[in-house]
Amino acid sequence: MIILNAADVRKALPMRAAIDAVKRAYAALSDGRAEVPLRTHLKVAPSDGLGLFMPAFVSDSAGEAMAVKIVTLFDKNPARGLPFIHAAVLVMDPQTGKMLAMLEGGTLTAIRTGAASGASTEILAREDSRVAAIFGAGVQARTQLEAVCTVRKIEEAWVFDADSARAQAMAAEVAGKGPITANVKVAANPQQALENADVVCTATTSAKPVFEDKFLKTGAHVSGVGSYTPQMAEVPVETVQRARVVVDSRPAALAEAGDLIQPINAGVWNPSQIHAELGEIVLGRKSGRQSAAEITFFKSVGLAAQDAAAAQVALAYAAEHGLGQVIEF
Repeated sequence: MIILNAADVRKALPMRAAIDAVKRAYAALSDGRAEVPLRTHLKVAPSDGLGLFMPAFVSDSAGEAMAVKIVTLFDKNPARGLPFIHAAVLVMDPQTGKMLAMLEGGTLTAIRTGAASGASTEILAREDSRVAAIFGAGVQARTQLEAVCTVRKIEEAWVFDADSARAQAMAAEVAGKGPITANVKVAANPQQALENADVVCTATTSAKPVFEDKFLKTGAHVSGVGSYTPQMAEVPVETVQRARVVVDSRPAALAEAGDLIQPINAGVWNPSQIHAELGEIVLGRKSGRQSAAEITFFKSVGLAAQDAAAAQVALAYAAEHGLGQVIEF
């Protein structure tokens, strides 16, 4: 068995390759070539903890992939000096079921989540998009910006976080790094981040919308990746109502995406208004953006198919470049 730590995963999974892998995974899902059960939630009440278990089998143009990701989220960890999230991805041989590898899951999750927004931006955002806004300043926010700058020629990026120090730290860290523009600014408020943004990414744990719809620029593309429960919502109802809505998976979105579930429960939006899964657009079965003025909204709750496809790419790169540690198992 091969073990890839966080540094190995970062080297083995370049953003461009991750975006392509995620697009293949979405296409396989929409084409019925992927088995992706809804994630299992395990509450650990005494420790304010939650375990998430996400298995997947994917058959795409790069071959077959089988994996399960385990994520734990423990509220008290930061006070203990520990990360809020721990994760690992276990990869199996889809032909024999043999355990092949274990990858550090936090890094892989951040990259593949960024890649999801990169894929949606590549498919749905205007070609002339030049300004990006990122809501949130955590690990996920960094890969969101990297992915958007990978697929569009972003010349100016704004970061907003309720903790301005975190936003300042992110801007200083990422400006000019890789494909990211050197012109990364910290917004004083959501309006400043939003008003000129062609591409908007929300990567927060907020239970309420992080911006007001009235400040959203005509023709903007929004990717919402932070909320993953019915109780969480980052994007205003008004935006959902007027946007062309695309999801990663209809069943997953309708079970877990508060951004959509809350308007449905309020009776102001209908599930039939989901235009497409992103994989259907990749396959050419559904249309993408229809005009330069249209608002597009991609809602992702995260799918194990992304993890399986991304791990497949990372393991191939690791084998070619001698990354990781081999152990007897």
